[in-house]
Amino acid sequence: MKRIMILFLASLALTFCTRKVDQSPREINFDRDICVACLMGLADAKFSAQSINMRNEVVWYDDLGCLIEYMDSPDWEKFGGNEAVSYIADASTGEWIRVEDAWYVYGIDTPMGYGFAAYKDYSEGAFDFATTAQRIRDGLSMREDFLKKKKMRHHE
Repeated sequence: MKRIMILFLASLALTFCTRKVDQSPREINFDRDICVACLMGLADAKFSAQSINMRNEVVWYDDLGCLIEYMDSPDWEKFGGNEAVSYIADASTGEWIRVEDAWYVYGIDTPMGYGFAAYKDYSEGAFDFATTAQRIRDGLSMREDFLKKKKMRHHE
């Protein structure tokens, strides 16, 4: 009888200690969600991105460039690294797309000035995620011009 009771309690403990992993996209709460990279409030849903780790924790980004910046930081591995699932909003529909499945168009005015908008469907001249991420890392974005404009406005 003791053995049955111990097995029952052990299975009960496992049931309560096991947390279901849900890495599906979340909805933005504009009152409290901020970008983990630049600490700005999310400015525009059509350029926002998110990552969800195996502990069901979510981090937000207000621009694709912020996501790439975070992925290149030591914090990314602590967060969950390659086990995390990342999504970006389709700039025309707002639908969440896995970042690896989206197509990126360059030359768009984005919240942090990186200049890439994501779309579910391919269009001529669009880049895949790996190419887009490398372009951002190589400085092939609109970020420098964005920062110069912000600095100039600040001093005017």
